[in-house]
Amino acid sequence: MIEKTFRSYLITEKENKVYEGSIVEKSIADLPKHDVLIEVKYSSLNYKDALSASGNKGVTKNYPHTPGVDAAGIIVESKNNVFKAGEKVIVTGHDLGMNTSGGFQKYIRVPSEWVVKLPENLSLKESMIYGTAGFTAALSVDKLVSNTVEIDQGKILVTGATGGVGSTAIGILNKLGYTVVAATGKLDAKDLLESIGASEVIDRELINDTSGKPLLKSQWLGVIDTVGGNTLSTAIKMTQYGGHITTCGNVAGHKFDASVYPFILRGITLHGIDSVDCPQDLRQKIWNNLSEDWKTDTLFNTIQEIPLEDVSKKIDTMLNGSLKGRILINLDQ
Repeated sequence: MIEKTFRSYLITEKENKVYEGSIVEKSIADLPKHDVLIEVKYSSLNYKDALSASGNKGVTKNYPHTPGVDAAGIIVESKNNVFKAGEKVIVTGHDLGMNTSGGFQKYIRVPSEWVVKLPENLSLKESMIYGTAGFTAALSVDKLVSNTVEIDQGKILVTGATGGVGSTAIGILNKLGYTVVAATGKLDAKDLLESIGASEVIDRELINDTSGKPLLKSQWLGVIDTVGGNTLSTAIKMTQYGGHITTCGNVAGHKFDASVYPFILRGITLHGIDSVDCPQDLRQKIWNNLSEDWKTDTLFNTIQEIPLEDVSKKIDTMLNGSLKGRILINLDQ
């Protein structure tokens, strides 16, 4: 039975470009006019949600707005024959939580093209422990695996290791048998990173080269970079012959300097990772991987489960750079 009103975390714009989040009551009529209505059971907090909540117009153009780029729940109504009421589904990426009312509320209404059926071996809660961060990590790992990066040929560097993408990538790579080096500015998280599969934890300053040299001693068979900026520049210089690098974030800067030498002398390849407009067949394949061979219990070591009321303070923690691991939002609490 659909509730007459439901709770939603709403961001409103105040005077002097101040943005404030609060819990409000909404009705189904307040939702966009799309063809699938979903009762949300879980969501998760991503950096893009924090940007939306702080008024970043590159993410969200108009306010008031409900963030939440992730949602997992049960279909209540569907005007598309592909989906039926009662089915468990996942929605990540596309425009959810950006300019379309997102998962930080009890109900969402979205286009059927955005919806993925929950794999049998995955619970709704587990799917949001992964969320967009875990999905992006899995896309990154898939890019290495599909390019035949061999397990026994060297080490894989993961940057931004305590973040959602980095920590999930470490867990998946470890499950697949890779030797993983975790780079972080939070060395107090060494035990945590080792518990999820890092064989070595290094200070991020070791991959922050400012020498201006086009090449450095090659160390990495592959790299999953989540931060961009000079970290990515340095990782490129340090990747061994024929290596593959993925990049998916820009918290350290959206620009990076690089010469052609790593590409033409070492034959490395740089892959961009996009989880927003990822094709639906690849999206389903990745979720299936996460429910089967790539599923790792170590990810649960990094999870904090919170109610909707605690979202604001976790957003603040994320924006000031002190958040570790994943934040799971339980919409039934």
